[in-house]
Amino acid sequence: MTLQRLLVVEDDSAVRNNIVTCLELEGFDVDAVGSTREALAKLQDGSYPIVLSDIYLDERTGLDVLNAARLSNPDCAVILMSGRGSMETVMAATRGGAFDYLAKPFDLDDMVEKIRRAEASLAEPEEKEARIDDIPDTDMIGSSPHMVEIFKVIAKVAPTDATLLIEGETGTGKELIARLIHRYSRRAEKPFVAVDCGSIPPSLLESELFGALKGSFTGADRDRVGVFEAANHGTIFLDEIGDIDLNFQAKLLRVLQEREIRPLGSPRGKPIDVRIVAATNKNVRQLVELGKFREDLWFRLDVVRVEIPALRQRRGDVPLLAQTFLDRYNERYQMSAILTESGVRALDSHTWPGNVRQLQHLMERLVILAPQGRIDESAVSDSIAESEGRDASGETLEDAKVEQIRKVLSATGGNKSKAAKILGIERKTLYRLIDRFGLDK
Repeated sequence: MTLQRLLVVEDDSAVRNNIVTCLELEGFDVDAVGSTREALAKLQDGSYPIVLSDIYLDERTGLDVLNAARLSNPDCAVILMSGRGSMETVMAATRGGAFDYLAKPFDLDDMVEKIRRAEASLAEPEEKEARIDDIPDTDMIGSSPHMVEIFKVIAKVAPTDATLLIEGETGTGKELIARLIHRYSRRAEKPFVAVDCGSIPPSLLESELFGALKGSFTGADRDRVGVFEAANHGTIFLDEIGDIDLNFQAKLLRVLQEREIRPLGSPRGKPIDVRIVAATNKNVRQLVELGKFREDLWFRLDVVRVEIPALRQRRGDVPLLAQTFLDRYNERYQMSAILTESGVRALDSHTWPGNVRQLQHLMERLVILAPQGRIDESAVSDSIAESEGRDASGETLEDAKVEQIRKVLSATGGNKSKAAKILGIERKTLYRLIDRFGLDK
């Protein structure tokens, strides 16, 4: 269905004529004006479902047109255009309820596509919000059979000092489970120290875990306390234990057997009292069979095993997790985004290769970027396509959406590492885009 009227506000007559001609060929009934005074006069009766307005016009701006259009017709979809966009104007447009934003010069087909989307959103009946209340106030959300079994294991093993091995794909929440075990243990008031074994070069792993004395190696200008000593009387979480090499596995086995560490350069050992929780995204049993992991070390670590299912295996938990993340990020960013029924269905049907971590980052991104603050099927599908549809350089296929980058940088207070996670790109890619589009000015 073609809408009866559409208002174009553009002070450049040549640009205005091109836009009007294009939209009339698309079947729209277009009124066009060249000043804010004329625009505000036409908007008084609220008869325009869609308004396309330049931002920089005369003594007033397109933001005034936006406010007037939304005041006279709260359902009006306003698309703003500008050749001199800045973070401030994009943020003001977003806060004012603009439907979308066009950076000049733009392709006319892109303009028509945005207007068609605005038309479709106005023609569709208002979709209901899918709200889940009474979600337990806990760090580990889940009610699927898989998760209930894990909760039962945690409840039994947490009060003991048993060593645990947690297996699960990346992003399933292995560290979260380790922290829960520590919280409900008799060591809860003592340190919890996490170390990512896979991110530490093999040559540094021994000093990182066991410590080193001054002068024990080049650059050791002071005594260094290792992770095991820092976690004494508490819990140490050894993440990605499957990535450590065989030589160091023998040293780690000796620590587990003797319950003492020997810092590099020290002639004697130090007794330690720590609970060890190890985790890996690999199948350790297969590593043992391939000769890449010591069987005796595996036996030492595999006292109690917790296997965390991938998110695709715990379907019923996706809506619960999505609602939890929605509430968290609405509060953090002072937003009021809502999740619709079609949005929940889209989330629930995805395979989630990045598991809970991917869902968490996607919901954070959607809270900030979802059009009109409505997380529906279209918003979810578009965001997943952008976050997973990378080219060889690691940039998303939609990396030119500069206003999205501005919004996320603003919402995160300029924290580029956090912004990159929300946008679904590498941090170095974000730096490259900031430089390319001059976003640091």
